[in-house]
Amino acid sequence: MSSANPQGRLHNKIAIITGGARGMGAATVRLFVEHGAQVLFTDVLDEAGQALAAELGAQATFMHHDIADEAAWQQVLDAAMTRFGRVDVLVNNAGILLFRTLLETTKADYERILSVNLTGMFLGIRTIAPQMIANGGGSIVNISSVDGMKGANGLAAYASSKWGARGLTKVAAMELGHRGIRVNSVHPGGIDTVMTNPQGVSREQLDPMYAMVPQQRAGAPSEVAATTLFLASDDASYINGAEIAVDGGLVVGQYYVGYPGAPGVG
Repeated sequence: MSSANPQGRLHNKIAIITGGARGMGAATVRLFVEHGAQVLFTDVLDEAGQALAAELGAQATFMHHDIADEAAWQQVLDAAMTRFGRVDVLVNNAGILLFRTLLETTKADYERILSVNLTGMFLGIRTIAPQMIANGGGSIVNISSVDGMKGANGLAAYASSKWGARGLTKVAAMELGHRGIRVNSVHPGGIDTVMTNPQGVSREQLDPMYAMVPQQRAGAPSEVAATTLFLASDDASYINGAEIAVDGGLVVGQYYVGYPGAPGVG
């Protein structure tokens, strides 16, 4: 994943990143700025978003944004066009999580998760892609989840939304690829963020919970951001419709403890 551009993989690129105020989104905003992009990042967490924009300076602009609101998407595009004149990269990162059994999940729960995690992604692609087409192309990176590649108890609504994101990515790659837009999905596993580690336990406490994963630890937001950067950049110019799991091997399988090949057994 090396770059031939000494000024950064995204030098002179304009990017929109949703859910950019904290966690994986904030790590992605930081990395994109580091690699030369001008970034308009959005979130509903105004205080955190404004603080990050102030920290990063002129290359990062924050905007309040409910991604499930169609009109709000048009406002984001208008802001990007007014400030930069184009959009080269869209990262659909914003999402919410709900742990609840299928039988306990209400219709309102289900629709709320899908409205943010899936409908918001759809609206982003539909709003931003026409401008990318007019400008000659671009890259869209959809942040899904390993729970969009497997089943998981307690995640009926969330897994549905992430499987949907995976399918939406495939369709968008087909319909937009011949118009110059690459669309790929990233599937994080257990990443140490506020959403998945709300108690903020230490890595010494968190990592043992992932003993069944080949990598033997949780992931860091920066590790997801690095994959997103690669897919957004010209280094990934022939990658379209791909799904990359950043999960320490979780989706590959889980160890049968004590059997040959498991940690400590050989």
